[in-house]
Amino acid sequence: MKFSENWLRSFVNPPLSSTELAHALTMAGIEVESIEPVAAAFDKVIVAEVLAVEKHPEADRLKVCKVKTGRAEEDVLQIVCGAPNVSIGVKIPCAMIGATFPGFTIKKSKLRGVESAGMLCSAKELGISDATDGLLLLPGDAPVGMDFRGYYELDDHVFTLKLTPNRADCLGVLGVAREVAAITSAGLSSPERKPVAEEINDTLAVQVMVSGACPLYCGRIMRDINLNVPSPSWLTQRLERSGLRSINLIVDITNYVLLETGQPMHAFDLVKIKGGIQVRYAGRDEKMQLLNGNQIDLDSGMLLIADEQKPLALAGIMGGLDSGVTQGTTDIFLESAFFSPDTISGKSFQLGFSSDSAYRFERGVDFAATRDVLEYATQLIQTICGGKAGPVTEIKHELPQRSSVHVRVGRIKRVLGIDIGKQQVIDYFNRLRFEFLANEDAFNVTPPSYRFDLAIEEDFIEELARIYGYDQIPVHFPHGGMAMLPASETKYSTIDIKRSLITRDYQEVINYAFVDADWELDLVNNSKPIALQNPIASQMSVMRSSLIGGLISNLQFNLNRKQARVRLFEIGCCFIRDDESDCKQVEKLAGLSYGDIAPEQWGITARGVDFYDVKADIEALCQGNTLYFRKFSHPALHPGKSAQILADDQPIGWLGELHPRWQKKYGLQRNTILFEMESGSLMSKLLPAVKEISKFPPVRRDIAIIVDNDVSVHSLLDAINTGKSAIVSDFSLFDIYRGKGMDDSKKSLAFRVLLQDTEKTLTDEEADSAVASIVEILKNKFSATLRN
Repeated sequence: MKFSENWLRSFVNPPLSSTELAHALTMAGIEVESIEPVAAAFDKVIVAEVLAVEKHPEADRLKVCKVKTGRAEEDVLQIVCGAPNVSIGVKIPCAMIGATFPGFTIKKSKLRGVESAGMLCSAKELGISDATDGLLLLPGDAPVGMDFRGYYELDDHVFTLKLTPNRADCLGVLGVAREVAAITSAGLSSPERKPVAEEINDTLAVQVMVSGACPLYCGRIMRDINLNVPSPSWLTQRLERSGLRSINLIVDITNYVLLETGQPMHAFDLVKIKGGIQVRYAGRDEKMQLLNGNQIDLDSGMLLIADEQKPLALAGIMGGLDSGVTQGTTDIFLESAFFSPDTISGKSFQLGFSSDSAYRFERGVDFAATRDVLEYATQLIQTICGGKAGPVTEIKHELPQRSSVHVRVGRIKRVLGIDIGKQQVIDYFNRLRFEFLANEDAFNVTPPSYRFDLAIEEDFIEELARIYGYDQIPVHFPHGGMAMLPASETKYSTIDIKRSLITRDYQEVINYAFVDADWELDLVNNSKPIALQNPIASQMSVMRSSLIGGLISNLQFNLNRKQARVRLFEIGCCFIRDDESDCKQVEKLAGLSYGDIAPEQWGITARGVDFYDVKADIEALCQGNTLYFRKFSHPALHPGKSAQILADDQPIGWLGELHPRWQKKYGLQRNTILFEMESGSLMSKLLPAVKEISKFPPVRRDIAIIVDNDVSVHSLLDAINTGKSAIVSDFSLFDIYRGKGMDDSKKSLAFRVLLQDTEKTLTDEEADSAVASIVEILKNKFSATLRN
C-alpha cells in the first residue's frame, strides 16, 4: 500500500514530522516499510512558458527557445533545448541559472555557439519519473513564475505500508487517516458524500443470482460523459505516487476512489452491455478475456458480472476487455459492490495473478460505505468530465453481522498488565470510532463495519494496547517462587538415570521417532508398524517400536568418521500397536556398546566389550533392585548371547550381542552389545535398611554340588535364600564346571557360604548344621548331590 503523505495530511494533519508519523504508525501495528521523497532535492526551478522556438543554426536536433519566466529582472530567457516536444505556448519547468541538482549546477553556457541561460526540464531530470520522451508538459493554467516544487507539491513523501492481512481497513488513505487520528488524537476531516441529483431516469436491470457471494450490489447509469477532458494534475499526481499510471478519466477516477476509500469499483461501457446485469457463477466451458489481456477458462467457482449474452467481468478481481471503458465511451454503468471474502479468496492464486480489487475484497471491505462510495465516484466524474446520473439500483441481501462483544475492565488489566482507567478506555474507544455501551465494570462494544478482524474480547483489548502505545507499557521482569519440591526417596528421576549412564562412559543421543520400516522388520520383527500418512522422508515412514534402530544408525555415523569406540544411550518414546486401530506410547531406555572396554592406553590390555561388561553396567544402573537374567530369544540378538532382564519376576527388558546377520548387513566389524528396558521399571529405589554389624569373625564353608544342566543358578539361590538359617550372612556362586569326570547332562556348582552371628562366635557344630540344612534344601528341591 503506497500513498502520498500530502494526501494523508489532507484528512488528518498531526503535529508530527514525516519520520515521527511513520514511527507512530509502526508502533501501533501499521508498519511503515519505507518513506521516500517524491523528487530529488533541487531549487530555482520555476513554471515557465515557451514564447518562441527557432531552429539552432549549427545543430539539427537543437532548438533556440524564448522562455517567459514571470520574473521582473529576467522575464524572458534564451535557452537551447533538444527536446522533441518543445513548442510555442507550452508551459514547462525551467531551471534558472544557479539551480542545483544532485551532482550538478546550472550555469550560463554556450551550445554550438549559442548562449543558453538555463535548462528546460524533463520529468527524469527532476527525479519525478523515469519517462524520457521529452519535456514535462504542464497544464495550461499553470501560473508562470511560480516555484515548481510548490506548484507540483514536490515537498512530499511516499509512504509504503507493510500491512498484516487482518488490517484491510487500512488499504485506503482514509482508513490510514482514521488510524492516525485515533493514535494521535488529531482531528479527522472526512469528505462529505451527499447523494448526487438524478438528471435522467435510465436504469439497468440487475439480477443477483448468488446472494451469499454478493450480499450488496449497487450501480447506476451515467450518460454524456466527456473523456476528452485532461485529467487534473492533482488526480494524476496522487495516482502516480501510489504506483498507478493514468489510463483514462473514468478508470483514473475509479482507481482514485479505490486508493482513497479502499472500495474497489468498476465502470462498464453501457453500449457493450446487452440486456441487464447478472451476478452469477460461471457456467461450463465459458471463457473471457480480462483487461490485462489474459484469456482465461472459467470454472464453476468463479463469480461473474455478466449480461444476458456473455461475461463482462470477473467479480471482485478484474473487468473484461470487451466491456471496458475506452476513449470514445460516453455512457457508462458504474458499479460498487460488496463481495464475500470467502468467494474471492484464493482466486488470484488460482489464476496466477493478483489485482488491487481482489487484494481488498478477499480481506473484506466496508459494506456500509458501498453506496456512499458510488455517490462519491459519481460526484467526481461529474465535476471533472460532466455527465448525467441516473438513479441508483441497489440489491441488498443479508450482510455480515456485527455483534457486540463484552469487554471486562478487569480482563483488560489482567491481559495487559497495566491499569487503564475506565474513562481512558472510553476515550480510546471514541477515538477508534467504536460504538459501545458502558456499565460499572464492562463495555459492550460493537465493531465498525470496516473492521473484520474484531470478534472476541482479546481483539478489543489489543486495540486499547495499540492506542495506549506498546512502547508505553512498562517492562516487568518475570518472577516466581523458588519453593523446594519434595524429592521422593523411593523414586529415581530420568536425570538420575542419565547421570548414572554418563558416569559409566555412555553418551546420550536423541533420534527421530520416525524410522525406516526395514529397521522395524529386521530388528524387532515388526511387519506391521504404525505408518505415517505423510512422512517427511521415505526412510522415516513409520513410528518406532524400539530404540535400537536409531542407535545402530548413530553407530554407523560414528564409525564412518573413524570413531573406534562408541558407547551410546537414548531415552525416548516408542509406539506399539495395541490392535488394528489403536496404539500405545511407552518410554524406553536403550544402550549400545561397541569397540574396546576402555580407551587405548598403556596401563590396560586392549579387550573388546562383551556381554558381561554391559550386564555390569545394567546392574550398576539398577543398584538397590534385585535383577536376574534368563535365556532369551530376540530377533535382533545372537541366539546364544542374549538374555531377558527380570525384576520381581517381571520382564523389564533384554540384553545381548547383535545377531551376526545384522552385524554383516549394517557393516559392523566388531561385536555390538545392545540393551533395551522400559524406563519406568528403573524408577523405583529401595530405602537403605539399618542392619547390625557383627563384631565376631565370620566362618566360611565351601560346598560343591552336582545338578542337571537345565537347573538355573537363580532358582538355586532363591531356594537357599528362602530356607536358609539366620546365621547365613552370604551365599554366592564362585565356580561352574562341566567336562572331564562329569556326566554330559550334569554340571558342578561351587558356592561360598559365609556364616556369622551378631551375639557370639559360632562353633563348628552350629556352622556345620547350617550348611547341612542348605544341602538338604538343594537335595530335596533339585536332586542335588555333593561333589566329592
